[in-house]
Amino acid sequence: MGPLASLRVLDLGTMVAGPVACTYLSDFGADVIKVEQPVGGDTLRGLGPFKDGESLWWNVEGRNKRSVTIDLRKEQGQALLKRLVREVDVVVENFRPGTLEAWNIGYAQLAQENPRLVMLSVSGFGQTGPYAKRAGYDRMGLAFSGVMGITGNPDAPPVRVGISVADYSTATLGAFAVMMALYHRDVNGGRGQQIDLSLYETMFRFTDNMVSAYDQLGAVRKRTGNVHQAAAPGNNFATKDGRFIVMTISGDTLFQKLCKALDRPDLATDPRFENHASRWQHVHELNDAVAVWMAERDASDVASDLDEHGVPYSILYTIEDILRDPHYRARENIIEVEHPRLGPVKMQGIVPKLSETPGAPPRAAPALGADNEAVFTELLGMAPAEIEELRNTGIV
Repeated sequence: MGPLASLRVLDLGTMVAGPVACTYLSDFGADVIKVEQPVGGDTLRGLGPFKDGESLWWNVEGRNKRSVTIDLRKEQGQALLKRLVREVDVVVENFRPGTLEAWNIGYAQLAQENPRLVMLSVSGFGQTGPYAKRAGYDRMGLAFSGVMGITGNPDAPPVRVGISVADYSTATLGAFAVMMALYHRDVNGGRGQQIDLSLYETMFRFTDNMVSAYDQLGAVRKRTGNVHQAAAPGNNFATKDGRFIVMTISGDTLFQKLCKALDRPDLATDPRFENHASRWQHVHELNDAVAVWMAERDASDVASDLDEHGVPYSILYTIEDILRDPHYRARENIIEVEHPRLGPVKMQGIVPKLSETPGAPPRAAPALGADNEAVFTELLGMAPAEIEELRNTGIV
């Protein structure tokens, strides 16, 4: 069942940041009820890739949830949502700030129905401030936080990361914030509260020393490609067989181990490379030496040599490599979820791994409105005729 089996959550979100926070909770047993518009549902249902008309992305992030439909733009739908709010612990939403308030279902209104309610509100720029009403998506969070500006090669335009990193990072921080608010409520005897979390603030918090370096030194960080001041040598190195080895060396002991792996005692005793600070001053010379060594060898031989000497590295993996890798299998990082139309579908497993309270057994993402009758009957005591009337009037 999972450690959160007694927790009930309403997922009002769409796309990634809000809903994935709920997926993290549902993976550990929370009863997550996804509230969707009656026509179309979550936008993620309409994003590919598709197989047999099913969105594979939706099937990853909709797993372990129940789906009900409510038209929140209509007064009857708002009243229905308020009834549900009385029966839950948490509401998660990522509408543009002010939208739910305009529909009379913002935090202030919902807290009147349930003073113990914890509400996570995710947005691009936060619930307050001059930019609060701006629409904000993953890429805006990366740009406004300064992260995209320092990502890429110095002689090329900034680039985004290959996944929706601001969305997923915000979802992670959001789930963490929900659990803190619940701890305060249930252990410290507090009330419910609203959590105000933005995409840009999540990413801005990840910018390590960037603020302090500018404040104290006037340093403006630039794009450096795959070279980083914490790694000398460090880069993505091409091998003889066309693969890439990612390696970073950040300490004196590791540097000595690398020199042994390279069979380059001259590097180990060169005064230019005696400590990390001096190695960083000559990082390109070191990277060139490593690049020459790796270019003469296949990736498997490089990996064997580095393993033998205890040097940290990774072969740059594709998804094909991941699904073949024995470590991924041993850690059960890839699971199969049985889908009613597609059969077994592989997807990422549940993380983190808790020794005493592991995640809940996975269930396939629900069809739109699949749980209307069950949820409305179970939580609200509604009769079938009442549910049918709501369906006929387009409320559900």
